[in-house]
Amino acid sequence: MQGFAIHSHLREGATTMVQANTTVRRIAFWGIPLAFAVMGLKLVAWYVTGSVALLSDGLESTVNVIAAIVAWMVVGYAAKPADHDHPFGHYKAEYISAVIEGVLIVVAALMIVSEAAKVLWHPVLPEAPVLGLAINAAAGVINAIWAGVLIRTGRKHRSPALTADGQHIWSDVVTSAGVLVGLVLALATGYAILDPLMAMVVALNILYQGWKVISHSIGGLMDQAVDEVDEEAIKSAIASHGYGALNVHHFRTRRAGQVSFVVFDMVVPAGMTVLEAHDICDRLEEAIHEVHPGAQCVIHVEPEGEKAHGIRVKMQ
Repeated sequence: MQGFAIHSHLREGATTMVQANTTVRRIAFWGIPLAFAVMGLKLVAWYVTGSVALLSDGLESTVNVIAAIVAWMVVGYAAKPADHDHPFGHYKAEYISAVIEGVLIVVAALMIVSEAAKVLWHPVLPEAPVLGLAINAAAGVINAIWAGVLIRTGRKHRSPALTADGQHIWSDVVTSAGVLVGLVLALATGYAILDPLMAMVVALNILYQGWKVISHSIGGLMDQAVDEVDEEAIKSAIASHGYGALNVHHFRTRRAGQVSFVVFDMVVPAGMTVLEAHDICDRLEEAIHEVHPGAQCVIHVEPEGEKAHGIRVKMQ
């Protein structure tokens, strides 16, 4: 079409993306047997003590098992290549998993409140407290290590499902710590009511964590822009490598799981050839991918004199 050209080069960095997807799926898979193991330890701790707080902790772990299975399944689906019905890929499926994680966290909190309320008026000090606390503490340590692995891997590879699973498990770690504190206080003071009260306090924290996971995931489903740090890095890359072009405007981004979409208009001199404009676009895409791996760029090339609109990026 005379007057302008559209350059749309969606570059994923195929090798990098495949490696990232493989890593994410492997980590998600190992979360399943680990969730079963931790759940087993916590239920044993409840069995030997009879503590309602430990029962609440164990109930949350049953939710962790379901969440781990959902995360593994959705991560696999999100890694599917783009097809005719989903030309932009299946990346957003991870946000669905993250929303489910958030809902499950809220359900776990309500389960804890329910169990604690049953014994609030007739609290009983736990039996075999030392053994129960030791078992629960071991489960908490395992969870803390695994939560760190999930969150680091999820953030590194921009996996909402993995990050949400890690945050969910970290809320479980906080739960375990609160339960241990409550039981120690109950045993030290003789006030058995501290056991169910601490369970309720922990439930409030879990509700807060669930809300954070849900709100972040909804932002991704609603095409929320990349965060400010990444956006500034992308704009800086454009400004540094866009020599030859006159300016860039109508800049916008959206995140979709492991991939971010970067779209902008690039103004070039009216006499510039298509080949020269193409070379600038290639250079910009490579620069953007360096600072933001997984980015897919859509660049609209415009001749000098076109009316600019939207956010402008100053060229260096």
